[in-house]
Amino acid sequence: MAVDDVRSGFRRSWSDLASVGRNTAGGYDRFAWTRTDHDLREWFAGEASDLGLDLTTDRVGNQWAWWGDPYAAGAAPAVVTGSHLDSVPSGGAFDGPLGVVSSLLAVRSLRAAGHRPDRPMAVVNFVDEEGARFGVACAGSRILTGALSPERALALTDADGTTMADALAAAGRDPLALGSDPDLVGRIGAFVELHVEQGRALDDVHANVGVGSHIWPHGRWRIDVPGEANHAGTTALDDRRDAMLGFAAAVIAARRAAQSRGCVATVGKVRATPNGVNAIPSEVTGWLDARGESEAAVHQVVADVTEVMADFEATVQEESWTPTTAFDDALVRRLASRLGGIPVLGTGAGHDAGILAGAGVRAAMLFVRNPTGISHSPEEFAEEADCLAGVDALTRVLADLTAATP
Repeated sequence: MAVDDVRSGFRRSWSDLASVGRNTAGGYDRFAWTRTDHDLREWFAGEASDLGLDLTTDRVGNQWAWWGDPYAAGAAPAVVTGSHLDSVPSGGAFDGPLGVVSSLLAVRSLRAAGHRPDRPMAVVNFVDEEGARFGVACAGSRILTGALSPERALALTDADGTTMADALAAAGRDPLALGSDPDLVGRIGAFVELHVEQGRALDDVHANVGVGSHIWPHGRWRIDVPGEANHAGTTALDDRRDAMLGFAAAVIAARRAAQSRGCVATVGKVRATPNGVNAIPSEVTGWLDARGESEAAVHQVVADVTEVMADFEATVQEESWTPTTAFDDALVRRLASRLGGIPVLGTGAGHDAGILAGAGVRAAMLFVRNPTGISHSPEEFAEEADCLAGVDALTRVLADLTAATP
């Protein structure tokens, strides 16, 4: 495809997605197994059909648009690209969708150029990558690879108390069909995920595209602080058992521990019961996100918080954990070489590529410059020229990987 054709294709796709799940604040609320998620999945299916790709859906609900049959006799291991379309609450436009749109455009460019892949390839749309609804990040790839059991996944609840099992049923899927697919995972010879950078490392070195080398260890923990409901106006301070005080202590403890251990920690989600302005909370639940270069340091942050929480009879329970994830070194070096020695960088953000890498899949990532460094926010941004450079880089990588041993 000519540059102008790629540009027009990018603009069309971006326009198609611009209004889906957009809220009044300008951000996006795209959560798993909702009407918005359905609309996004329909868009992906339509794009796959337009490209002449064969659409399949695995036991989790991840969508795969195939060019070639990975199950054909003698088929070589597949090359897969893609990302996700869901978002955090009031998230940005680029986190996830840029990778899906770029992957579809790369396939379109290869087809227009007459490329004939020597092995099957696919674009995948992973479901529930952000974990915004049920609290576990990369749920789609975790369940697919067996890192998250279907029993645990189905029991997860959203803020309204709806279980994942109920959400799947409401979306027309059979909860009992949920499960891993080792055969499908085993057919992936290489996975390359393009993503907007969620920091400013590329901008600092004046590069529009970089190769991801590894993902920091990171996890999420649920903190349940008990209390006793009572009247806010008539209960003396000394007589109160206020769960919110324990929660506040958790937030402060997380910040102090992260600073002392060289990590980052965030308590960005909280649920209070009964959640009344004039009622002392009987229970407060918060979710801690902790990350760092060292696994030991991250665990020490959680241990520090847990120690403080003991004074409030609170519990700290791990909901997800991903150790340091190094992408395939040979694949990383191959991508960097094929793209002219572009920067190689690590990231503190989790991705489906990391889950696949943890399951033994040869994986790597491409990052597109984010000049603001802002992500998980309506202010998330990437220049169109940089996005098109990302499409070009991914197209070149896929052409290389599908024409030789990946």
